[in-house]
Amino acid sequence: MSLETPPAALDLAQMRADVAGMLGEDPAAIGVEDNLIDLGLDSMRVLGLVLAWSRTGIALEFSHLAEHATLAGWWSVVQRLQASADPA
Repeated sequence: MSLETPPAALDLAQMRADVAGMLGEDPAAIGVEDNLIDLGLDSMRVLGLVLAWSRTGIALEFSHLAEHATLAGWWSVVQRLQASADPA
């Protein structure tokens, strides 16, 4: 019998690190209000992030992130989804 550990909740630091990795940048170089499209993040990379971050158990979709171009906007979406997924 195998017990699966629940996936770790996504946090802003992990999101920043993942975006930076996609862009080949240092996470410190990515500001929360920077326009990620202007930094070179394209739709295929965003889709990769959505797939990776969905593994944390939130119902994240590409359209959620497509509405925003900053980490701050994305973090707001993730917080809302995480809150709605919590079994209160």
